[in-house]
Amino acid sequence: MKRIVFFFSLVLLSLSVVQGQVMSKKAEWLTIKSANLKCWECKERLEKYLLMASKTEMEGGITQMKFNLLQGELRVLYFPDRATPEMIRAAINNAGFDADEEKAEEFAYKKLPPICKRAEDGGGPQPRKPCHVPPL
Repeated sequence: MKRIVFFFSLVLLSLSVVQGQVMSKKAEWLTIKSANLKCWECKERLEKYLLMASKTEMEGGITQMKFNLLQGELRVLYFPDRATPEMIRAAINNAGFDADEEKAEEFAYKKLPPICKRAEDGGGPQPRKPCHVPPL
């Protein structure tokens, strides 16, 4: 009888621990501004890189991304127990894009096409040629 009570108490304890872990995994939104995130090509490059980084470095911590190319903003839905804002900003920098006040890694930035560069480097949308809409 003592073994049965002990077994059930272990089961209940393990269920409460698992339930506590599930409840701590509430996703949070993070908004990041980037000076060189203004066109559709930039969006596709960064999205592809962040999905790969999320799978490999952040254990699937990024679940959703929303881009505002007119404002140069990215909103990321992430799980704080798998990814941190610093990890997400570092991944953005490693892709060649600025993240808030942090500048992109120079090596990755040089690989970007001219349209994805910062405005002070001659990049970004050209006059009368909007690039924030997807190509047809």
